[in-house]
Amino acid sequence: MIDAMTLLTIVLMAGVTYLSRIGGYVVLRNRVLSARATAVMEAAPGCVLISVIAPAFVSRNPADLAALAVTFVAATRFSMLPTVLIGVGAAGILRHLIG
Repeated sequence: MIDAMTLLTIVLMAGVTYLSRIGGYVVLRNRVLSARATAVMEAAPGCVLISVIAPAFVSRNPADLAALAVTFVAATRFSMLPTVLIGVGAAGILRHLIG
């Protein structure tokens, strides 16, 4: 059975995640963004991806470093979604093979 505090934590985290995702749509729904603001909004997903994979730069695990290299090469050739899928797949496979 799941602990009540754990369940509450999960529910609250899900709520905050949902609110942060929908908040941008609610706040910006009737506004026209400038070219600069549009560029910032388009760059934001890449910044989030970098913040997720940046810790791998300091990893001593060879599988993580190899997966990081594969992801970097994929990022130079593909758009965001294929790059993420390739990176996650490479990390899973290399961690399984190398450890």
